[in-house]
Amino acid sequence: MNFELTEEQRAIKSEIARFAGEQLNEELIRRDRDGEFSRAAWTKCAEVGIQGLPFPAEYGGAGADVLTTTLAMEGLGYGCRDNGLIFAMNAQMWSVQMPILEFGTDRQKSEFLAPLCRGEWIGAHGMTEPDSGSDAFSLQSRARRDGDRYILDGRKMFVSNAPMADLFLVFARTDRAKGFMGISAFLVRRDTPGLSIQADIAKMGLRTAPMAEVVMQDCAVPATQRLGPEGAGSRLFNSSMEWERAVLLAAYLGAMERQLETSVRYARQRKQFKRPIGRFQSVANKLVDMRVRLETARLLIYKVAWLKQTGAGFPLEAAMAKLYLSECWVKNGLDAIQIHGGYGYTTEFEVERELRDAISSTIYSGTSEIQRNIIAFNMKL
Repeated sequence: MNFELTEEQRAIKSEIARFAGEQLNEELIRRDRDGEFSRAAWTKCAEVGIQGLPFPAEYGGAGADVLTTTLAMEGLGYGCRDNGLIFAMNAQMWSVQMPILEFGTDRQKSEFLAPLCRGEWIGAHGMTEPDSGSDAFSLQSRARRDGDRYILDGRKMFVSNAPMADLFLVFARTDRAKGFMGISAFLVRRDTPGLSIQADIAKMGLRTAPMAEVVMQDCAVPATQRLGPEGAGSRLFNSSMEWERAVLLAAYLGAMERQLETSVRYARQRKQFKRPIGRFQSVANKLVDMRVRLETARLLIYKVAWLKQTGAGFPLEAAMAKLYLSECWVKNGLDAIQIHGGYGYTTEFEVERELRDAISSTIYSGTSEIQRNIIAFNMKL
């Protein structure tokens, strides 16, 4: 088994880490406190091609393969301390852009995918509803065919990017009798009559990635903006979740590596009882555990990226990677705060924010409990 990266892959990862460290962290403490999304940082990312990385050149992308994209996102997470910005970007790339690429018509790709790849538009994904979360396909939103259009009614909850989104990919029932096979997907522009964005939802972490509730009331959408065939919504949704679990968390490998380096540096510099705290076994053991979690999580993520690139099915591996990495990030966040002591609890040192951001990773793209269910199912338990 060869774990060696190509020179080009190493260069891409390094260059994106450098760019992110220099360009994407401005006024982060204040922006996190205020829940402010940075459109300027979003545009900078688009200018270096991040939003278009794995997408075809004809739509403004770079045509990068899955593993290269994974490495690039890892570099982004290492250099960029704004986990909310990274989450917002991933929420668009894998849950909006990739479904358009895989299920869209040529016209839809030109009209909707291209401006998303170029960073001109921001996309949002609407599946979760007030009464449907982990049971995603129990959604109640309806889409009724009316000539050459659909009339959408329903509510979507916890929609990341909604406050600033230009385009929404929403799911609704077109045939209740068919269960999850009666769910379809639609591309809805922000200015569509009947679509409204409710007040921002305040949250614990990822505060720079605003979210809101989206309401559709007699919202008329042209039939040409249905994404994929009628009833393909569940297949489209599962495909986007597969992409998210393959690539989204790669950025947080970078965040974990940066977090570990910060903690090691602090443990070498901070002295108590006339010696660096890193020489105390209780502190050293935490740093060791952080390193082991990072390296084992990296192996899982790289394996999933490799499987995706080869075209193999990998629901078990993707679920294991999502479960393991998200929970490792939380544990590393707790250890980092403990190593930094009182300073780690303060906003100034930016350690506590990493923990707040990490906790959400055990919830989005399928909770840890759902990932365990997937793993158990694949084990035929």
